[in-house]
Amino acid sequence: MASPQESLAKALRYRWLIFWILAFGYVLVYFHRLCPAVVAVDMMRDLQTSGELLGLLASAYFYPYAVMQMPAGLLSDSWGPRKTITVFFCVAFVGSIILGLAPSVGPAVLGRALVGLGVSMLFVPTLKILAEWFLVREFATMTGILMAMGGIGSLTAATPLALLSGWLGWRLSFGFVGLMTLLLALLVWTLVRDKPSEFGWSSPVEAERKQDLTPPITLWEGVRKVLSHPPFWPVAAWFFFDCGVFFSFGGLWGGPYLAHVYGLNRDQAGHILSMMAVGMILGSPFLSYVSDRWIKGRKPVLVICSLALVGLTGILAFATGSIPLWGLYGLCLGLGVFSSAIVVIAFTTAKELFPVQIAGTSTGLVNLFPFAGGAVFQPVLGHILEKHGRVSGAFQLAGYQEAFLVLFGCGLAALAASLLLKETLTRPSPSG
Repeated sequence: MASPQESLAKALRYRWLIFWILAFGYVLVYFHRLCPAVVAVDMMRDLQTSGELLGLLASAYFYPYAVMQMPAGLLSDSWGPRKTITVFFCVAFVGSIILGLAPSVGPAVLGRALVGLGVSMLFVPTLKILAEWFLVREFATMTGILMAMGGIGSLTAATPLALLSGWLGWRLSFGFVGLMTLLLALLVWTLVRDKPSEFGWSSPVEAERKQDLTPPITLWEGVRKVLSHPPFWPVAAWFFFDCGVFFSFGGLWGGPYLAHVYGLNRDQAGHILSMMAVGMILGSPFLSYVSDRWIKGRKPVLVICSLALVGLTGILAFATGSIPLWGLYGLCLGLGVFSSAIVVIAFTTAKELFPVQIAGTSTGLVNLFPFAGGAVFQPVLGHILEKHGRVSGAFQLAGYQEAFLVLFGCGLAALAASLLLKETLTRPSPSG
């Protein structure tokens, strides 16, 4: 029988296998989330659908994703994270296959909704698994790496998807990604465990928990505390409008805009949209460093980034058809930093507003709002584009100008919300 030290050493090694399996799952979550942007023009042609219905199709991912954030915590507690992720990733596999085979927009919406439902059950259960395998002081670092893997997922939804769909077509591409989702579900079921004790190993967090004498807070008491705390709501509003911009442009309408207004092909548009992923990957650790070490505050970073977002959406709204090619690259890079990477600071703010016992509850509740923003604004922009009509199948410049005015309004609303935020980074007193 292994000694406690040997048992703990096994757990410390094995947890990295678990982490990377779940991290690659998060790559798939982000891929599914943003992939319509690159293939939107092809889907609109093959499914013979309008801009409004295409917006509904893309946003069908976000409605079930948002609704399932609270049940994700409940199912993780009752079923366990491993079983929850496995079952729901199988649902995402079915949805991706239905989407790839869909003869019309109705079945495609069903498939997209099933994908959103399935992948909605990765983030919260993963955080629960990490809490069982990693110390509190390691948790923020692991969450940051997880978010960076999401950036890699958004990167694969740009140029690599453009190349894959050019080779296989968008339908077979979704089928291929569905098979990858099923493979991930099998890996989770086979190799992931909810806690070290399931292998009979010592837990790295056991000693830490024995020292924590804070009384537990029930789920519904935690929900009440979060929703009744006024500083929570500016964070929620910021997420709604900021991510409404990111998901509307980066997750759907950026691809058609580049094709219709600038005449770029799928590969060229994919290269430009991939800059959003680069901004997310590079910006997340950079903004965390700026917040923790340089500015030493959360609110100033969020305000500055929201100001930058107003500038970027202003360029989209008021210079819609006259941005040079290099400017399109820079604009997408900026959106990746100032509307996507910045959410790491916003999630940290939401967590720091509350005691550590309900940090998961506050994060889960605030996580409703970014996806609500995507669900609302993707079809709104589609309605505006369709209202202005099409020429040879392409939406008109005037339609994009009006649609991007909505995103400019979202940028202004996000800035207003950031000014109402409460600073949450605790600074040491002058006396030390």
